[in-house]
Amino acid sequence: MDDKYLTVTALTRYLKYKFDSDSNLRKVFLRGEISNFKSHTTGHLYFSIKDENSKINAIMFRTHASKLNFIPNEGMKVLVTGAISVYEATGNYQIYVEDLIEDGIGNLYVAFEKLKKKLEIEGLFDPKYKKEIPKIPEKIGIITASTGAAVRDIISTIRRRFPICQTYLFPCLVQGDSAAADIVKKIKQASTYDLDVLIVGRGGGAFEDLNCFNDEEVARTIFASKIPVISAVGHEIDYTIADFVSDLRAPTPTGAAELAVPNLVDLKHILTQYQIRLNETIMKKIKMQKLYLESFKSSFVIKNPMLLFENKKQKLDITYEKLVHIMQKHMVEKRLMLKELQNHYILKNPKQLYEPYQNKLKINIEKLELLNPLGVLKRGYSLTYHNDTLLHSVKKVQKGDSIKVKLQDGTIYTKIEEIIGG
Repeated sequence: MDDKYLTVTALTRYLKYKFDSDSNLRKVFLRGEISNFKSHTTGHLYFSIKDENSKINAIMFRTHASKLNFIPNEGMKVLVTGAISVYEATGNYQIYVEDLIEDGIGNLYVAFEKLKKKLEIEGLFDPKYKKEIPKIPEKIGIITASTGAAVRDIISTIRRRFPICQTYLFPCLVQGDSAAADIVKKIKQASTYDLDVLIVGRGGGAFEDLNCFNDEEVARTIFASKIPVISAVGHEIDYTIADFVSDLRAPTPTGAAELAVPNLVDLKHILTQYQIRLNETIMKKIKMQKLYLESFKSSFVIKNPMLLFENKKQKLDITYEKLVHIMQKHMVEKRLMLKELQNHYILKNPKQLYEPYQNKLKINIEKLELLNPLGVLKRGYSLTYHNDTLLHSVKKVQKGDSIKVKLQDGTIYTKIEEIIGG
């Protein structure tokens, strides 16, 4: 009889199993209002989602909560994505939230992510295109609403930190359907001024209020700006497309002013340190030069300049004497060589030089005469040519060919009538 009774734990585990195994409950999308919100020190978020008639407990673990770009608060209407399961300790079912979006801006957030991915692929966020912010700017442009805390914070911070810097306000819309076009217009207008830095932004607000800074044309205009741009949109947790495409992102408008200009007090301190170091360097240099001058003044050369001259003069005399000695020695050697040449037997009897060669020349001329073909002709022989080529065989000609016969005293041109032999 007792076997049919379950423990509470067993029933709860069975119900949890049924919840966890139901595919329809693994991915649930809810719309509702946050109530009983609590942010735990661990980073987990505990709250309820309710509508007019019902309520469900919810928990968002730190892993997912850290990715939120806004701070949930009591009464906020939200879109929730998560899984339904049972918490065994209490037996209550609840939703484990994976994503949380402010209701009414779901489509805006999707468009934001789509444009962000597109521009990132195109390289508009690439650090290599980021322009450097000048360390000491002279003129700063400010594009924001002409009223509100943002413009007051920026201008007051610049005047407090670096009052010698000039500021130029380009008032524009920062919320609504016409805001994006107005921001683009004011950025282009600012580009006609000789500015060192441009601050573009506004104060905090809901995601949809900041949406004009997620406009594609605003992003491309910021990217194309020749003036370095600091974005200052919303609070530290707020991120817009303008933040990613700007040359530098500031967490707040006040932060943008602090990044744009140095602190005059700090600059004065740095200049004072530079002045001290420069004075120390100059004094050290003067001291070293004085020591060098004293050393130079006490040197042997300065005290006895004529001695240096006399030493050089003596060295010159020695060098001169060596040069004269070398020249005289060289002249003697050349005279001896000339005398030897004058007494040489060839100069006394030059015939002895060419007579042996004269006999050799006569013998060589006689040998050449024997080989001279003209000499053969003198002995009654002749030379026969066919087409200006000397004939050595009857096989090289045919009957009827014209030939040339060269004799000692002339040339005969004839034709072959008959060939014998060959």
